[in-house]
Amino acid sequence: MPESMWSPAQVAEYLSVPRRTLDDWRTRGIGPKGARVGKHVRYRPTDVVAWFDAQLADDPRRVAV
Repeated sequence: MPESMWSPAQVAEYLSVPRRTLDDWRTRGIGPKGARVGKHVRYRPTDVVAWFDAQLADDPRRVAV
């Protein structure tokens, strides 16, 4: 069975950012990959986690342990 999709509200909650920030990131093409399903935007949880992990990897302030 395919994984369930996340709504923008669920992604914003997971990332601890305002929904408006997530919308802005999507508009600018810098946030997690989302797709329109009819008039709704949905996200794959694996895409959101992968995007977040990539942000950590690209952060020069992060110290590898």
